[in-house]
Amino acid sequence: MEKIGIFYSFNSHKTKLIGEKIIESFNEGEIEAVNAETISEEDFLKYNRLILGVPTWFDGEFPNYWDEFVPALEELDLTGKKIAIYGLADQKGYPENFGDAVGLMADLVRKCGAEVVGETSVEGYDFERSKALQNGKFIGLILDQENQARLTPERLNMWIGELKKNF
Repeated sequence: MEKIGIFYSFNSHKTKLIGEKIIESFNEGEIEAVNAETISEEDFLKYNRLILGVPTWFDGEFPNYWDEFVPALEELDLTGKKIAIYGLADQKGYPENFGDAVGLMADLVRKCGAEVVGETSVEGYDFERSKALQNGKFIGLILDQENQARLTPERLNMWIGELKKNF
């Protein structure tokens, strides 16, 4: 079976912990972790099923390491690839751009031909706006470890179940 590539910063503590939980939820050896801080075009093209850990920084921005890869990513042909995106965000500290980086990444990889999978419910969240909100759902999984950490295990398990169906 083809491996799944999971891309996240190995130095971003909370995003890394979620990435490790995702890896543990799949069969051993089914997923390969790739450090998003040292990503190359070849790394990205190696997989047909990808999971991207994209936390939202500051006022709805990509982390530096993803932002630096965007120009290269914009040039890739991702036709035939399925991509799921998760991100951490703070709905109380940044309610006007909650989880925006997930939505920005989804829009970007779609423009390159990828199919984005793994949308989730907005039920239980309290925010004003989000670029990750598309057609009444989040286009990926948004986790708020600052304010709703107790809900993370259930949200994560439900999302992983959906990914396994879609991958």
